[in-house]
Order: sequence, then structure tokens, then C-alpha cells
Amino acid sequence: MIKPDRIVTTTCPYCGVGCNLQLHVKDDFIFKVTSPFDSPVNHGNLCVKGRFGYDYIYHPKRVTTPLVRRYLLEGKPKPEGREQVFAVSKDGKPIEHSQISNLWDWVETDWGTALNITADKLVEIYQRDGSDAMAVYCCAKATNEDNYLLQKMYRAIFRTNNVDHCTRLCHAGSVVALQQAVGSSAMSNTASQVIQNDVFIVTGSNTSENHPIIALQMKEAVEKHGAKMIVVDPRRIDLVDFAELWLPLKPGTNVPLFSAMAHVIVKEGLVNNEFIANRTEGYQEFVESLEKFTPEYAEKISGVPAEDIRKAARLYAKARNGAIYWGMGISQLSHGTASALTLIHLAFLTGHIGREGTGLNPLRGQNNVQGASDMGAMPYHYPGYMRVDNEDNAKKWETAWRVEPGGLSRKLGLTTTEILSHAHEGGVRALYIMGENPMMSEPNLNVTREHMKELEFIVAQDIFINESGAFADVFLPATPFAEKEGTFSNTDRRVQRVRQAQTPRGQSRPDWQIICDLALRLELRLKRATVKWDYSDPEEILREMASVNTDYAGITYQRIEKVGLQYPVPTMDHPGTPTLFKESFPRGRGKFIPVDYVPVKEEPDDEYPFILTTGRLLEHWHGGTMTRHSALNEIYPEARVEIHPADAELHGIRNGDPVKVQSRRGEIVVRATVTEKTTVGVVFIPWHFAEAAGNLLTNDALDPQALIPEFKACAVQVFPARENELAHPDVMLQRGRY
Repeated sequence: MIKPDRIVTTTCPYCGVGCNLQLHVKDDFIFKVTSPFDSPVNHGNLCVKGRFGYDYIYHPKRVTTPLVRRYLLEGKPKPEGREQVFAVSKDGKPIEHSQISNLWDWVETDWGTALNITADKLVEIYQRDGSDAMAVYCCAKATNEDNYLLQKMYRAIFRTNNVDHCTRLCHAGSVVALQQAVGSSAMSNTASQVIQNDVFIVTGSNTSENHPIIALQMKEAVEKHGAKMIVVDPRRIDLVDFAELWLPLKPGTNVPLFSAMAHVIVKEGLVNNEFIANRTEGYQEFVESLEKFTPEYAEKISGVPAEDIRKAARLYAKARNGAIYWGMGISQLSHGTASALTLIHLAFLTGHIGREGTGLNPLRGQNNVQGASDMGAMPYHYPGYMRVDNEDNAKKWETAWRVEPGGLSRKLGLTTTEILSHAHEGGVRALYIMGENPMMSEPNLNVTREHMKELEFIVAQDIFINESGAFADVFLPATPFAEKEGTFSNTDRRVQRVRQAQTPRGQSRPDWQIICDLALRLELRLKRATVKWDYSDPEEILREMASVNTDYAGITYQRIEKVGLQYPVPTMDHPGTPTLFKESFPRGRGKFIPVDYVPVKEEPDDEYPFILTTGRLLEHWHGGTMTRHSALNEIYPEARVEIHPADAELHGIRNGDPVKVQSRRGEIVVRATVTEKTTVGVVFIPWHFAEAAGNLLTNDALDPQALIPEFKACAVQVFPARENELAHPDVMLQRGRY
């Protein structure tokens, strides 16, 4: 048995659960991962990604030296209109392509050269075209400290609020709805409080695959504590086997179904009148808006039997402690805000909020999407959700950052989806991408590719050259979680330590150090020297942020050395806040906001008879940048489309057959999995696989309020294909500028 030189406790880099890990290190190499049994988050449990998905750190394709395009080093003009298709073999070696221009070759260089070129080009574009030409994608995988510094750099130096990250593509609908109705977009309770529920709803979340440890706690609540679970999902997910009720709704019909539940609660007198009177506003207008949402009306649209809708409403309303947990099946729709509002209404009607074992609980997808949002990695907010167009807020950050009065922009920035659509002459010209992968995560990727080609200058700061990094002009090699210090904030607002377990590989550097080094060079070129960039360690960065963002005011590395704290933590002696809204809501009273049913933008028809919905797998994560460079890829090496047996038989498709899935935007060829896990008329594709990217098919229609795309419902056709049409699993085609 190998004995470790040291065991380093840190936080998992995958989903938003925030499990505690113990990294076993021998000779500066992680050979095993375990978890402490006294962890309040995961109690020693880990999913397959947390326990085995760390080996991407050692993959030969990991980039550990700064890279610059040859044309920049040689001072030549940038080649125009030369999009290339470039193949990378499994071992990372390039495959020859006769049309690749030498001007586009990557050249290894030193940090000074890479950062000087980056600074020169960014300043050139900024001075020529102004703040609106600059944009940045922060990163839900990076630490709080990394994200705080990157949004600070763009706001304090380039004077732009064109700052966003992947929250725009996952829970933006939930965020907008919660801000409107409650005044706070964070999860109201702690995930482990599910064992205190006697009834809870899980909707739009394949929790067993997306948040496996929370799913374990849900199953425990049912099996050991007698809770009743209601699953609302178009697929027969694993949790259905533990549910009291399963409501298999048609994708995109959340609003009529949950509004019908509210209708039943009101008509049958199951409302909490005291809570409504004391804690809410807008009730009468809301009740009037419910008239048409009868269970029978909802059944016609959603396909869920009216009597099951009534049963679900009664179960939830009569519970002592009721809670709602939801994922992106609620928010990733062109009416995602309205979908989330219908869940909020159920909590208001019943008073199932503001107490332990209740609440409104959006499950965040990435390890630090909550923290990145807290840090101000969004176009409308500074850290702490302080609006950028509020004069008092701007003045506070000008003081904290030593920016001259009036120096920060009061103009709302562009969102993730808007940044790329504004990539043209007179619009966004330079894009800095830290750890994100829009060429996998955006909908309608053929359009995204054209937008990426329009950008004049792209910087990628990452650990691998992914599908987006393929378009970059400069690549800055960062370190993964095990080679850096900092903090993550998990889905239930718990701020936890991230600790360095090994020496950074090659010349790679922690993100915060790269940002500080670049920021100093930018200020030198712009002849500014007021903003602080000389930090001694990440904790100093966190404390600067917390000096203005009072939710983090009482959080220090010492206080979270063993166990994290759940914000708000307003003072140094505050114990943290596991449950929000006990006395009031941040906006004062909770607001009922009437909604109407608006169908998905693209319903099935004779030409495209199926509804496609997309999501994640247990073995993979996000755009695949990490897990597809891990041994986990051997467990699930290729994309599959799930199709119901009745649909498969009708279309002559057998399990394992290659099939073509086609939408109005594109087509892919994948193998079929014939399964009753999906429902008739609905097909499911995971979106982790570049060679068969589900987002080539998805609709880029946006929610008008949250500006989140409609990933969860679009019309497709499925028909048999030939074996030779499948993308080879050992070759990943990256369409970009190589």
C-alpha cells in the first residue's frame, strides 16, 4: 500500500454540491482521493467524478507553456477569413492539414512575451474603439478570488461592464425570478435539510447524475425519514423509483402545470393566509390570473393527468415542511423566468419558506457558479449583487479600487449571449475567456462559430485548448484546483477552502497571479497606477472584496479552515446563515407576479416530430474540457441519443444503431439508446461531446427578461444513419484558427 507524503483537504472542482476531498499525494503526484466522514456537506460520500475524475491534471494534452500565434511574434498582419478544420489525435499530436497557414501556428513562448503581447493588443483596441469593444468571460470553475480580480480588471481598467459567465446559460431565469419576487437569487436553505422535509418537489433536475450527493440525501429522506417526493420531469430519471408521484410533463410546459397546482391550492383553501397577509404582496391580482389554469387546462398542454396535478398540489400544500429543488429544466427556456416564478408562487401560497426544511432551492450546476456570481462576474452587478447603474454602489467600488470619482461605468453591460452577437465592427472586438467554452456551451453553435470568427483578438486562459481556445490568439496556461489556493462557494452558499496539493505543472500559473501580472502591464501602458494589484495571497483578495460586500464580511481563511461558512456572514463573530428569509425578504415583502403560458419557440411538427432536450451525464461535466481528458471518458466515450422504444420501432431504429438527429440549425450523427427513461416524442442528448455537440441543434431563442437560451426544448427529426457517418471517437474536430 502506498503511503502518502501528505493528505491535503480541499473542495471538489465539479458540481455545485461542494464536496470535501482529501487528496493523497506522493512525490508531488495525487494517487488517491477520499473524503472526510465529518464533512457537513457530503459525510464521506463522493460521486465518480469527485473520486476518480482528477487525472485530467496529468493528461499529455494539458498546456503548461504560454502560447502565441506566429503572426503576432513576427509582427505580421492577422490572416483574415481563414477558418480551419484541424484534427487533434487522442494523444494530442496534430494531424497534418494542407490548408493550415503557418501564420496561425502556435509558438511556445515565455510569460513576459505572452503577457506583453496580450497587454499591447488589448490596450490598442481599447484606445482605438473604447470600453464597449472590450468583453470578458469569467469562470464558474475558477475561485472566488480569480473571478473577483478578473471582473475588477475589466471594470477598473477598461471601464466596461461587459462581464459575464456561464450563469447566463444555466440559472439566469431562476436568478431574475428570485430577484424580482424575493430580492435574493441564492438557494434559501441547505441541501442537507432535505431530511427535514416531509414533502419535497424535484423538477428540471436529474439530481442523481448532476448532483449525486444531494440525490443520496433525497433518497435517505424518503427511505429513512418517510418524506414524500414529487418528481416533475419529462424523463424517467433515477429518482422516480423513490417518488410518491411522477409527473412526466412535456418539455417547456412548466408554467401551466405549476400554475394549475397553485389553482388547486387556492380553490381548495389550502393557502397559508397568515403568511400571505404578513409576508407577501400582490396576492389578489395573482389569484385572478390563475382562473384559466385549471388542472384540465394544464393536462391538455403538459400531458400530465389532471388528477395527478391535484394530488401533487395537495401533498405539497398540506406538508409540515415542504421544499422545492430545481435545475435547468426550469430555467433553460425562453420563458425560464416565468417557470421559476411559478415555483416561487407555490412557496408563497403555502408559507414553505423561511424555515428549516423548507425553501426555494435552485441547484447550481458548476462548482463555483454561485461564487462567481457573488464576485460580480455579471454585467449588471458588482460583487454582492450591487447594481452597476446605482450611483451609491459605483462610488463604493470606486473608493475600494481607488478609481477616480465617476471613473467606473454606470452603463449595464452585455450578457454572455449578447457579447458574441455584438462581435462585429463597431461592437465587441476583443474577448478574454477564462476557463469557459462558448463553442460548446452556446446554443446554435454554427452561429456561435461565425461570431467567434468576427472577433479581432481572443485571449484564452485555461488548462487545455478546447473548442473555444482553438480560436484564440494568445493562450495563457492556468492551474487546476489542486495547484492553487482560494475559495469556492457551493450551491447552498457555503464558502470553503481550496488548497494547493502539488506544484504547478510546467510554467502554468494560478489564475489570480496571471490576472495581477497582466493588470500591472495594462496600467503601465495606460499610465495609471492607482488600482491595487500587488496581493500577497488570495486571502488578501477575498478580504478586499468583503470590505464592501457585507455578505462575506465575516469570512476569513482562519474561520473556514476546517468547516465552511454559509453567507451572509456580516461580522467576525457571526456563525453563518444556513436558512434565509426567517423574518423578512430582502425586498421587504415577497411579491406574487402573475405569469401567462407562452409555448416554447419551436414545437414539433410533421417535418420535425420530436422534442429534443439536453443535459448532463454522471460521468461527464460541462463542455467536457476536464472529464474528456480523464479516465472517466473511457466509461462513457461517445454521445448517445435516448429514444423511447415506441418511437424507435416506428422509425426502424434499434439499440446501438447510428442515427442522424437533425434540427433547423444543424445535424449530428450519434448512436441510439432505446430506453423507457425518456417519454414518447421526447429525445435526450448530452452536450459534453465535441464530435457530436448537442448544441449544434439547440435553439438560440432567448428569455426576454433573463436572456437565457432555450436549451431544453427544440424540434428535431431522427432517422437511421450509416456507421461511417459517426465521428471517430479518437479524433476531435476543432473548428478554429490553428
